Amino acid sequence: MEAVLHCAPARTAVCNIPHIDIMLARLLPLALVAFSAAATFAADPAANTLTLEEKSAGWKLLFDGTSTKGWHSIGKTTPPPAAWAAEEGELRLLKKDGKTGGGDIVTEEEFTDFELTWDWNIAEGGNSGLKYNLPDPTKGVGCEYQLLDDEKNEDAKVRNGTHVTASLYDLIPPAADKKINPAGQWNHSRLLVHGNHVEQWINGGKVVSFDFGSPEMTKLIEESKFKNTKGWGVKTKSPILLQDHGGAISFKNIKIRHLAAK
Repeated sequence: MEAVLHCAPARTAVCNIPHIDIMLARLLPLALVAFSAAATFAADPAANTLTLEEKSAGWKLLFDGTSTKGWHSIGKTTPPPAAWAAEEGELRLLKKDGKTGGGDIVTEEEFTDFELTWDWNIAEGGNSGLKYNLPDPTKGVGCEYQLLDDEKNEDAKVRNGTHVTASLYDLIPPAADKKINPAGQWNHSRLLVHGNHVEQWINGGKVVSFDFGSPEMTKLIEESKFKNTKGWGVKTKSPILLQDHGGAISFKNIKIRHLAAK
């Protein structure tokens, strides 16, 4: 169909400009791509915020969306290095020239009984983790909620599934029916520590459950790499740790609330 341009009333000629259709046909896809890219990279305005209901229930943010305030390098009092950056509403561990160099970081506050939720997006081939219940808060050893590219990272193939995403690292594999999005996409995780009971969730499903001090847990520790680590698996007050294992990863919506002692 030809595009018809109706000229001013004083002129009776009808101007046919067929090349307008061609130009629009070429420009429209480009405009859509640009819009899609802008939507993809723009920070979510609702991210890293709390609803009135969450505030009332005692939730607070561990990441404010704009800075690394509230975190420091493990074993130090200094802020995280530049490899840990707050960008576009995300707490990112950046990888440049084939390495990260950020080191593990921990919260300034320590927790005993708590509920923690967070969103995370790991790079292809990546390996990371969120650790809690550290026997020594100055060292990066403790219970670990593993974060991994299960498809591309070789760690997923060892120790009978105890190194894959959402496992209690080296001790308990996650449920076989866990729902996980691949590297490059966002996942939502939840951790509950209440009394001696612990639950690890991913994308709405509970995948790991155990109790500190139980005979089952004691046996698992004796069979793990932590069998000679003093205090490992004993309930304790601890910071939350984000691991630098050499791969890029992003976090957002890191929320926590204290729970009454049980």
